Amino acid sequence: MNNSSSNPFLQAYRGSFVGIRQWQDLETFWETLKTKADNNWYIYAIGESVPGSPASSEQLKQFVREIDLLLRREHEEDYCGIVYVDNKNDPQFIKIYDPNNLGVVCGFSDSPPLAGWTITRIPPVELTTATFLPQNRRRWWQRLFSGA
Repeated sequence: MNNSSSNPFLQAYRGSFVGIRQWQDLETFWETLKTKADNNWYIYAIGESVPGSPASSEQLKQFVREIDLLLRREHEEDYCGIVYVDNKNDPQFIKIYDPNNLGVVCGFSDSPPLAGWTITRIPPVELTTATFLPQNRRRWWQRLFSGA
């Protein structure tokens, strides 16, 4: 990971976040985010190329629909707990953890996992990870943004 302490994206990534614990709260949050869907959100899949420009409002809405389906299908818990946001009512930075690479998301760890995806108004910088990005996850991401 880039260690530049002056980078706004990295500062925000390391900032304070609130977890969205319940699935119903996630639904409410997605609706809040959709009302703020404009062309100023960057959607970044860790392990893929950093986006050079923000997603369109339609791409953001599509991503929200698709990631919600993926999380509900693959996070086999009766609670969410893998989506974190800097502010639930006025989000600027969202971290979404991959259900297949959770490690220790909350609590203490010497090497906590990186989020699987970020949605942010701040242009992202590359976050590298030693974890293997499964090919099915890479294909899912590429299908989502290739227009296929």
